[in-house]
Amino acid sequence: MANETIDDPRLEEGVWTQDPETGELIPDYESTFPTINEGEVVNGTVVRVDKDEVLVDIGYKSEGVIPVSELSIRRSVNPSDEVTVGDEIAALVMTKEDAEGRLILSKKRARFEIAWKAIEQAHEQSEPVTGRVIEVVKGGLILDLGVRGFLPASLVDIRRVQDLDEYMGQELRCKVIELNRSRNNVVLSRRAVLEDERKEMRQAILDKLNPGDVVEGTISNIVDFGAFVDLDGMDGLIHISELSWSHVNHPSEVLEIGQKVDVKVLDIDRERQRISLGLKQTQTDPWQQVLESYNEGDVVSGKVTKVVTFGAFVEILPGVEGLVHISELAQHHVENPREVVSQGDTVNVRILEVDAERRRLSLSLKRVDDGMPLQPGAGEEAAPPTIDLSEDVFSDDTAAAAPVAEAEAEAEPEAEPEPEAEPAE
Repeated sequence: MANETIDDPRLEEGVWTQDPETGELIPDYESTFPTINEGEVVNGTVVRVDKDEVLVDIGYKSEGVIPVSELSIRRSVNPSDEVTVGDEIAALVMTKEDAEGRLILSKKRARFEIAWKAIEQAHEQSEPVTGRVIEVVKGGLILDLGVRGFLPASLVDIRRVQDLDEYMGQELRCKVIELNRSRNNVVLSRRAVLEDERKEMRQAILDKLNPGDVVEGTISNIVDFGAFVDLDGMDGLIHISELSWSHVNHPSEVLEIGQKVDVKVLDIDRERQRISLGLKQTQTDPWQQVLESYNEGDVVSGKVTKVVTFGAFVEILPGVEGLVHISELAQHHVENPREVVSQGDTVNVRILEVDAERRRLSLSLKRVDDGMPLQPGAGEEAAPPTIDLSEDVFSDDTAAAAPVAEAEAEAEPEAEPEPEAEPAE
């Protein structure tokens, strides 16, 4: 009897099953449980939260256990911060039955699988993904995307970020620029998203700008070859040669990051979306001051800026230098210009020639004669004429003594003429 098969229609309903030993019908509890496989993602309800694990009811014969290490991709998490009783969550089946007969699940691996598919799709379609900053590491930020995503510091913003800590806890939209499943490697770029968002804005800026326009901007970065200016969403470059009419060794001498400046648009490359700017063009050209204020033959004061083998350069206005040739340094023969002048000396020089086209000045030191009038600097008033009078003329004692002397002179009797000497016999 035990080996005979019972022909009972209830066996087909999946509620009853035949005991292989006795052949009797017994309840088929196994058939009431869902079929699960290791590596499969299942849904369940959190029924208990302990300090080292979380119990989840997935409708299986036993509750699933999620160890604290399998809750989140973040390190050292508190289970109660991640889930609460009653939460509906997805979990990945790691082990159907461990050595203790427990069903082991992983919340973070389920998130990983779901997130990875979403990230792959976003990467293929060049769509942004959103994640919260959970760590600041050397060289960048770590974002929680369900997968740990790395955002390099250079790609956090369009401009360089000085303090990465200010992004901690923020949700950022980024593009996936590198994806490697075998290494679980996801590299992100927030800069790419910002550039896309500002692309239309940049085009609008380019459309309204024309060479010759003067616009206001903010210094966004300073480099050895110039400075970048933020024009409300797009950067333009001031080359170091366009910073000042005078020589500039480094842009930081005249500008600082965050400074507001008025600049002139010199050129626009609409195809490459580049704008060339000038700062000195918004300032008075000192050469124009030279042409308006000075003539050949004038004597002016200047400062020796450089001494070379063939002469010395003298700055007569900020940004305007002239050359005193070695032959014009002194009346006598000069072997070395340093015998006559040194860098930093203030000297009076005579203008021999003004070459406006080539922006060159020829000066002379030896042709300045004593008493020659000195021309005032541009914008200065001429000095009053010099009257060579003694200080005694303006002293109070002298002024008071004058009428007394006159009165004494009037009071004195006129001297009688002396008798003429008799001629000798």
